[in-house]
Amino acid sequence: MIASDKFLSGQTLLVISPHADDEAYGCAGTIAKIKALDGKVYIMVFSIGDLWQYKEKYTLVKQETRHNEFMKTAKFLKIDGYDIVFKDTEKHLRLDAVPRRDLVSIIERDSNVSLDKINPTIVALPAISYNQDHCAIFHAGFTATRPMAQDNNCPRIVLSYDNPTLFWNVEREKFHPNFYVDISNYLDIKLKALRFHKSQLKPKYHHCSLEGLESLVKLRGKEISVKAAEAFMCYRFVC
Repeated sequence: MIASDKFLSGQTLLVISPHADDEAYGCAGTIAKIKALDGKVYIMVFSIGDLWQYKEKYTLVKQETRHNEFMKTAKFLKIDGYDIVFKDTEKHLRLDAVPRRDLVSIIERDSNVSLDKINPTIVALPAISYNQDHCAIFHAGFTATRPMAQDNNCPRIVLSYDNPTLFWNVEREKFHPNFYVDISNYLDIKLKALRFHKSQLKPKYHHCSLEGLESLVKLRGKEISVKAAEAFMCYRFVC
């Protein structure tokens, strides 16, 4: 499916992001497009903490840096609300150690951008990958968006979003996109949103570089014969 402007107009999107920068890698173009079409967008970031990054040598990136980078991205994308759930290094890259029941509760009702509080029409989850935090948040989000009684806030559309790392995955968990958003007019916005996450960008030929992301969205665009696209796996679509 290719999402039309008419379809995206007026939607309320909740992006559930394991870490600050996942929202930009996976959804920044879609976020910008929905906002341009008078929709609403919220981001739930689960974890920001200190992290050792390798760029020619190991360098410690502080939690405050990651936080400031996300805030610049959120302001640039003009999102309607956000929550940063955990701001401690203890849980950063250890979300798989948090009981799933607790993660589900945060997504369902405890966060200030929970399903219960914002009633999103679309929920975008991180795709399953080798990253343990992404897997933990996917499974918690998938549980939280399970079919419920009609009087519950059950999102009508549940997706998982792309990431440049997904080529490294076991076969049964491969990312097979079946839902696309044409972001040809929002490619520059997507790339600028990622630039704000300066501490996370890799060298030119790395798959998680700015150039790597541009190549990925142009490849996804070719899959639907447009300049650039963001790709998703759709798990539920209720018309």
